[in-house]
Amino acid sequence: MMSALTAISHCPQCGVKLSRLALGGLCHRCVGLRLLSAGPLAPAGAETADPADMDESVGLKLGPYVLVRKIGEGGCGVVYAATQEEPIRRQVAIKVIKLGMDTRAVVARFEAERQALAMMEHPNITKIFDAGSTVAGRPYFVMEMVEGVRITDHADKQQLTIEARLGLFMTVCQAVQHAHQKGIIHRDLKPSNILVATEDDSPVVKIIDFGIAKATEQRLTEATLVTEVNQPLGTPAYMSPEQANMEGIDIDTRSDIYSLGALLYELLTGRTPFDAQEMFKGGLAATRRLILEANPPRPSARLASLNTVEAAPLAQARCASLKELVATLRGDPDWITMKCLEKDPADRYVTANELAQDIQRYLTDEPVTASPPSAIYRIGKFARRNKIAFAVGTVFAIVLVAATAISLWQVRRASQAERLATERLADSQNARQESEALSKFLTDAFRSPDPSRDGRSVTVAETLDGVARKIETELAGQPDRRARFQSTLGASYLGLGLYREAIALQEKVRAYYLGKFGLENSNTLEAMQTLAYYNQKAGNEDKALPMRRELLRLREKVSGADELKTIEAMSQLADSCARNRLFDDEFTLTAR
Repeated sequence: MMSALTAISHCPQCGVKLSRLALGGLCHRCVGLRLLSAGPLAPAGAETADPADMDESVGLKLGPYVLVRKIGEGGCGVVYAATQEEPIRRQVAIKVIKLGMDTRAVVARFEAERQALAMMEHPNITKIFDAGSTVAGRPYFVMEMVEGVRITDHADKQQLTIEARLGLFMTVCQAVQHAHQKGIIHRDLKPSNILVATEDDSPVVKIIDFGIAKATEQRLTEATLVTEVNQPLGTPAYMSPEQANMEGIDIDTRSDIYSLGALLYELLTGRTPFDAQEMFKGGLAATRRLILEANPPRPSARLASLNTVEAAPLAQARCASLKELVATLRGDPDWITMKCLEKDPADRYVTANELAQDIQRYLTDEPVTASPPSAIYRIGKFARRNKIAFAVGTVFAIVLVAATAISLWQVRRASQAERLATERLADSQNARQESEALSKFLTDAFRSPDPSRDGRSVTVAETLDGVARKIETELAGQPDRRARFQSTLGASYLGLGLYREAIALQEKVRAYYLGKFGLENSNTLEAMQTLAYYNQKAGNEDKALPMRRELLRLREKVSGADELKTIEAMSQLADSCARNRLFDDEFTLTAR
């Protein structure tokens, strides 16, 4: 009777005809490979195999998946195109992780991570379907099949302009933001993990390997950085300083922001922030020191340093000359990119959405948050957006804002006087006289010559600064009138987007009322509310939020919880909480 050792005529793993002495139903070659890899012998008739062990892996099965062809290989593992046979039939991609990892720990981590990954539903993020391990103990991950090219290769092949590249990059930011909101950090964002596929004749960005980096992460050691430099710790050319630090620092979403900045740098310049070949010339220590301490040149400076031979293909791929590219990148694109690449995570964009919004501001010619807080810069942006209207309307806007504020104040004061007793009529008359004095003061200030001009034209900002100085000096003996005039002038600054100047004036108004009436006075609270609004408009949420918390507390104490001013303060605080992503606070406020 034929023994069980020869019951199978062919090796189930490689298909070779078996001899009578076959062990475990495998040929001698497969037995040797199993022994070398310290894996168990597969029983006769087993369906699974270790595809990374032999070249004949195509056609083998991993559970319900049949490997079709090898489509890629990297430092972390090998990627195969495969067919899933059950419970549904579809094309998938399978990434087989290299040996040397604790399989149980890796798969266990991935199982936990997969619960979060399952929550991600975004058209630009590749789905991960399944996980397991081969006979030899190698973890594998089953992903959505994406037939695409690297985002940088796509941009160059299609000769996308800088504006088009920024639009494509914004799509990447939105996908990363979605993942971050679900608590998932990629940890290895780079062009090879961001592909552009074609769907319905349109290019679609697909980010791959989300979650795999975390599932396969190991303790940071020097040996790991040396031997597995392209594995879960990140790719050095795109790796954040905290990833290279190896001091146990927690990696958060801002590490992905750094990698996005490195990707943006490459999309704009065709070069990574630090040259990949130069990084390893000095060994491990030099590589880490470069990432942790050196600052790359600004994108415009990097392009300007290229010679003609290097620059020609880059310029052609971006449909511009080198001179035009340097001019385009100088300014906002430089600032946005370099803010992403800050060494301290606290100095980077807080979220990928903030990064995308700043790019959108640049594309629509609005001031970006990464720019230096210069009033001239902001006025320049406003002028470029409005051009002719700016030249003609600036002076009229100042007069209109001041006149509107005066008129509204007059109407309010007059209405109050009519509703109050006869003795308040004198206050109404004084108020009108005050508004007339303000109108006369502003008119004289705008018309009066300035000896410092030396015959040159002055800007609107300079004119307003002159008015501010006149108010400070000429009304020094009339503090009440000075505070009212400063409040009106602050509204004019705000209308022109000169937030720093508006805030400075309003802080003086609040300080005056606080010193004269105390904290629990309507004039003081109105001044505080206006100051909080100015800080919000300027993007100073860290100042606006605590100010609005204090304002709500004082309104409730002075006027009660149901008074209109208190409700208004509550609404404004809820808005600040939403801007700062304090959704629990916002829900509590709105529920009240």
